[in-house]
Amino acid sequence: MNRKSFDFDLVSVTLYLVLVGLGWLTIYAVSSTGTGTGIFAPGTFHTKQLIWIGISLVAAWLVLLLDSRFIEAVSVLAYIVSIGLLILVLIVGKEVNGAKSWILIAGQQFQPSEFAKLATAMALAKYMSALNFSLKNPRQLAGALGIVLVPAIIVILQNDTGSALVFGSFLLVFYREGLHPLVPLFLFFLALVGILVLWSEAPGMVSLGIGVLAVAAFVFGFSRRFWGKWLSVVTLSAIFFVGFAYSVDYLVNQLAPHQQIRLKVWFNPNLDPQGAGYNVIHSKIAIGSGGVYGKGFLNGNYTKYRFVPKQETDFIFCTIGEELGWIGTTGVMVVFFLLLLRIRFLAENAKTRYARIYGYSIMLILFFHVVVNLGMTIGLIPVIGIPLPFFSYGGSSLLVFTIMLFLLINLFSYRVSVLGSKI
Repeated sequence: MNRKSFDFDLVSVTLYLVLVGLGWLTIYAVSSTGTGTGIFAPGTFHTKQLIWIGISLVAAWLVLLLDSRFIEAVSVLAYIVSIGLLILVLIVGKEVNGAKSWILIAGQQFQPSEFAKLATAMALAKYMSALNFSLKNPRQLAGALGIVLVPAIIVILQNDTGSALVFGSFLLVFYREGLHPLVPLFLFFLALVGILVLWSEAPGMVSLGIGVLAVAAFVFGFSRRFWGKWLSVVTLSAIFFVGFAYSVDYLVNQLAPHQQIRLKVWFNPNLDPQGAGYNVIHSKIAIGSGGVYGKGFLNGNYTKYRFVPKQETDFIFCTIGEELGWIGTTGVMVVFFLLLLRIRFLAENAKTRYARIYGYSIMLILFFHVVVNLGMTIGLIPVIGIPLPFFSYGGSSLLVFTIMLFLLINLFSYRVSVLGSKI
């Protein structure tokens, strides 16, 4: 298939380059010292990240050279390889921060769960784009769920709950492809009940609220013809959610100790201000100290003196808040928002169903990462340790997110070649 270089979506490429550039500058702000560490200073985070940026750009160029039919053809193989790597991690993986999720490849640490997200998006798109596929078919629905659940369960066994939760974003892909809206609504309400129980520490009060909602649902949904069935549905639903409310404490106690304390300090960071709550407390102080305009690039005291651990990875957003202020953080969020909108546009206007499903998959993966990472740095979401795309230090993350995006750009360029539309 012959394509010209300008056939590729320059809007997405530009937004990507802006985010990667801002990300590197932020890592430089964290990594450099007050004496002004050089750009190519050996062993520094910013120098290592610069190398990974170069590798990622080469990978992006190579991805753009691929035939779109080849991308679809290797989807299942990529998924099988990713599952193999995840299993390998369980056997020979390196434990970092309580999670056994890293392996050494050619002397470099690599996190297979990052690649598994990409491979799952490809395999799911391949499976769901098959002729006559329908989520209304129970067997086909089970197959699609299996594609998502297998890597998620293995990642949970690695004790990397944060990465495992990312696979939950695929549920909205199912919704886009015809899954009944009550399914995501049910899961949302389930999460809401869990949060309320943890926050109030009063499952009885939450259960009372569930009862009130059940009565209201029965009254407003009452139908003389189907009132018996409706009463059964409402009653069974209420019993299920009440049972879940009283099971939350038991489920939390099954988590690892560090995960339990993270949930507790989510509601009360001062519960362990020198331990699990330390990062969130100082992250919020750093962001708040930036004010409207920020302290200026390389002038952040919290950044310079490393008051916040993991500031180059999970908590990199607090550096943006301190040095660039409200205006800078808003600008970064706007660029992310524009990229997500552009990905949605590419997905909806792609030539094939495979490209559409794949596009929505990576859009929701990116959305989940951005929302959760930003949320945990300001205390709105528990700390679960996932990177901010294109910003957080780490070669695995940057490389995989780059390939994710440029695979979609490649698939969209196929539409350009066939239909001649570039807008």
